[in-house]
Amino acid sequence: MVFTISFIVFTGCHGKVYGWGFFAHERINRLAVFCLPPEMMVLYKPYLEYIRVHATDPDKRRYMVAAEAPRHYLDIDVFDKPPYRQIPRSWQDALARYGADSLQRNGILPWHLEKMMAMLTKAFRERDQQRILQLSAEAGHYLADAHVPLHVCSNHNGQLTGQHGIHGLWESRIPELLADEEFDYWAGKARYIADWRVYVWQIVTSSGLAADTVLKKERLLREQMPASQRYAYEIRNGVLTRTYAEGYTKAYQQLLGDMVSRRMKQAIAAVAACWYTAWVNAGQPALQELQHTALTESELQEIEQLQRRWTEGRMLGRQE
Repeated sequence: MVFTISFIVFTGCHGKVYGWGFFAHERINRLAVFCLPPEMMVLYKPYLEYIRVHATDPDKRRYMVAAEAPRHYLDIDVFDKPPYRQIPRSWQDALARYGADSLQRNGILPWHLEKMMAMLTKAFRERDQQRILQLSAEAGHYLADAHVPLHVCSNHNGQLTGQHGIHGLWESRIPELLADEEFDYWAGKARYIADWRVYVWQIVTSSGLAADTVLKKERLLREQMPASQRYAYEIRNGVLTRTYAEGYTKAYQQLLGDMVSRRMKQAIAAVAACWYTAWVNAGQPALQELQHTALTESELQEIEQLQRRWTEGRMLGRQE
C-alpha cells in the first residue's frame, strides 16, 4: 500500500491540537451531567448529547474568532513565579497592572471563567433554556482546559525545550488510548462553590505548579527511549497518521502516575460544580418549563458557520 506524503498527518505535533482533545472534552461534559441533583437532571439528561457535542465549540470558534484563543490558557509563569500568589485575581486589577495587549497575548482563562459563571447564572435567572445549555457546554470546556498543566504554562507545547508535541501527548493521546482501561471517572455529587473566584484560581494555580513535572517527565522518557520507539503510524478516518507510539504513551503515563486521570476526574467535578453553583445562585429555578426551547434561524446559521470554519482548518491566534 502506497501513501503520498500529503496524506500523512502527525497528531500531537502537527495539525489540530485542542485542550484535552475532542474525546476528553466530550466525556468530561457528559459525565458531569450525572453528578447533578434530580432537580437539574430534568433539563440536562434529555439534552445530554447537546452538552457532549457542544463541549468542543470553543475550540472550533478558534477558527472563526481571533479573540477566542486567550480564553483557553494563562501563561502564569510570565506574570509571576511559584507559588503564583501575586497575580491580581480581579480582572480590573489585572488589566491595570498588565494592560490589555499583554493579557490577550498571555491568556485570560481564569478571568473568563468568572465571566462564564456570571453569564450562566443570568441565563438561569431568565429561564432561557437554549442559553443555559450553550453556556453550560462551553463553561465545561474552559474549566476542563484549566485542569491541563500545559494550558497554564508559557512552554505550552514544549516549543521552548525541544518537546514539540507534548501538548497533544498529555491531553489527547493518553486519554484516547488509556481512559477506558485505566481511568476512574466517578467524581461524586455536584457541590456548591461559595467563592467562585477563589475556586478557579486554586485550579489554575495547581495546573501551573504541575506544568514543570509534565515537561520533566517527558524529557526523562526521551532520554530513556530512542526516537524510533517514540512514534508510530495509524489509520484514522482513512488517513495515515503519525502519532505517539502506544508503548511510549504508556511509559509516559506510568511516569506521571495518575496525574492525567486525576485531573480529568477533577475537571468533571468542577464542571458539575459550575453548573450547580450557577443554578443555586440564580435561586434554583424549576427547570421543567423554560423559555427559548428551540434554536432560532440565526443560531442555527451560527452553528453551521462554526462547523464550516473549523472544517476549513485555519486557526486564528496562538496554536497549541
